[in-house]
Amino acid sequence: DKNVLFIDASREFKSGKNQNVLTEENIQKIVDTYKARESVDKYAYLATLEEIAENDFNLNIPRYVDTFEEEEEIDLMAVRSERLALQNELVDLEAEMAGYLEELGYGA
Repeated sequence: DKNVLFIDASREFKSGKNQNVLTEENIQKIVDTYKARESVDKYAYLATLEEIAENDFNLNIPRYVDTFEEEEEIDLMAVRSERLALQNELVDLEAEMAGYLEELGYGA
């Protein structure tokens, strides 16, 4: 067929000192995906020529394979509570430290 398979294997590697390396498993996943010629969520996309034409024949992989991972929502009220607790703990530690310094003769 005339469809184009885009594979984003940019996260498929083993980190190396000077250079990253594709493992046998990484290579096999790429080959299996190529042979299956099917879209795989966040990894591969089988685009039609019409889709490619709609994208002005731009063959940039991220245009077709969406690898975006949504970040976990931050509970701002929990963060605020934790921050307040840490501030209170700091006040207590500062008072304790001042006591130690005074015992050692460094008090104000």
